[in-house]
Amino acid sequence: MTEALRPMTKQRLYEQVLERLRQYVAEGGLRAGDRLPPERDLAARLGVSRASVKQAIVVLEVQGLVEARHGGGTYLVRDSLDVEPVERLVERRRRLPDVLEAREALETKLAELAAERRTDDDLAALRQALDHMEREIEEGAYGVEGDRLFHAAVTAAAHSSILAEFMRSIADQITESRNESLRQPGRPTRSLAQHHAILDAIADRRPSQAATAMRRHVRTVAKVRLLDWDPEEDDSPSA
Repeated sequence: MTEALRPMTKQRLYEQVLERLRQYVAEGGLRAGDRLPPERDLAARLGVSRASVKQAIVVLEVQGLVEARHGGGTYLVRDSLDVEPVERLVERRRRLPDVLEAREALETKLAELAAERRTDDDLAALRQALDHMEREIEEGAYGVEGDRLFHAAVTAAAHSSILAEFMRSIADQITESRNESLRQPGRPTRSLAQHHAILDAIADRRPSQAATAMRRHVRTVAKVRLLDWDPEEDDSPSA
């Protein structure tokens, strides 16, 4: 079967709302910090149910594009609403639990081994990674590269070629989980603090504490908005 003749899929109503919101932000020249109209107004103007609008807003929250403040409206986090296709979100949501499970198993052991085997050069690499992450956060970024460097340094400090190979085999999925986690509100600074706890245990050669600190960290990483998102919705045409 050619790509052109693949089965047709029905676009969800909230996906149409997402596209209208993207156009509204672009045409209106809205920027980060600007507020979107209330859900009730959006539903009335678009002729859809509030459930469809709410589901669209949740998708934008999941992607870190807006922040819904309790009792205070919905605000742009970025200067545009370049929304990731919903089907790609659904696929990532499907595989994310397995990735997080693998990360906990592998990285907890890596932290334990790092505390036993680390060298002074390994400690220097860990500290440089956290310095990098701190600078990123201070500049308003999520700290993604510093996070990557830190976990790579922990893996290197464990001096286990087989475990390092396992980590390389799921590197792309780990990158997805890292990006998903660090765009949660307040997460970068919390992640940085947890990294420091891991580093302290590794520096002090405390394997059990290093493993515990890493397990706590990875379980925090697992708390992402995407896993609470239900891609199904009430598809009624009006409120």
